[in-house]
Amino acid sequence: MAPPPAARALTTPLPDGERGNGAVGRLLPDGRRLHLQHGPIDLVIEAWGERAEVAAAYEQARARFHDLLGGLVAELKLLRQPVGPAHEAVRGPVARRMVEACRPHAGVFVTPMAAVAGAVADEMLEALVAGRALEKAYVNDGGDIALHLAPGARLRLGVVGDAAAPGLDAVAEIDVGLPVRGIATSGAGGRSFSLGIADAATILARDAARADAAATLVANAVDLDHPAVERAPAVSLDPDSDLGGRLVTVRVGALSAEAVARALDRGAAEAERLRQAGLIYGAVLLLRREVRVVGAAPLLPGHRDKERER
Repeated sequence: MAPPPAARALTTPLPDGERGNGAVGRLLPDGRRLHLQHGPIDLVIEAWGERAEVAAAYEQARARFHDLLGGLVAELKLLRQPVGPAHEAVRGPVARRMVEACRPHAGVFVTPMAAVAGAVADEMLEALVAGRALEKAYVNDGGDIALHLAPGARLRLGVVGDAAAPGLDAVAEIDVGLPVRGIATSGAGGRSFSLGIADAATILARDAARADAAATLVANAVDLDHPAVERAPAVSLDPDSDLGGRLVTVRVGALSAEAVARALDRGAAEAERLRQAGLIYGAVLLLRREVRVVGAAPLLPGHRDKERER
């Protein structure tokens, strides 16, 4: 069956003057979700509402996306430095979101790059919903998700603790009454380096950039000194890493139940500190299939939980 007109309109490179810049956008085969990709930025977007409103929202997202990466690259050198007064100079809207999300954590080592995926998701969600009548929508940037919910709407989002063996460890159900519009996950097995050993630290916060920054710090805190934990300087793995010579987790071997509990205790303490400070709403920490919940995270059992019950 031929795709609807809106789908055909989305299968071409995104505009950038006369020659294009490599950014592409198209509907996925299900005909519902929009995929936008440019360099390291890879987004999946979905909106619910009247067909004309959804189509218009997707066009708005496409228009915003085509020069988004270029704006980030222009300020990348500054964004890779620890948060400080120099960041008052950032100009790009995504860069400003990154800095604002990380500024409350300036007492520890953190660069605005800790919030980049979430900030991109927030920026794209704002463009998606501007002036549109949508029931709900999300922008998923590699697992860091920005949400839009109209009155009466809710979304369910899966929490996956092991990307190598995908499966739902839990489901977060977000309704419009919760002060949560961003969810982000960090950990030792994610796209970015981690100083800790968490399989996943999923944070619920008021936007995706704040959730992303907090997820980085909470995942770092799920940690312990143990012979099974292998580390290496970040720059030895990626010369451009904003973490420099700091030791990042490369591999985590066998851990006793006691060691897992100690690591999760440390991460839970950091998450609770951030919750008490009003920076996050809740957290879900996973390590070796053990789960810790901090705050009033609205969780439902995942598939793996159901399998364990049988």
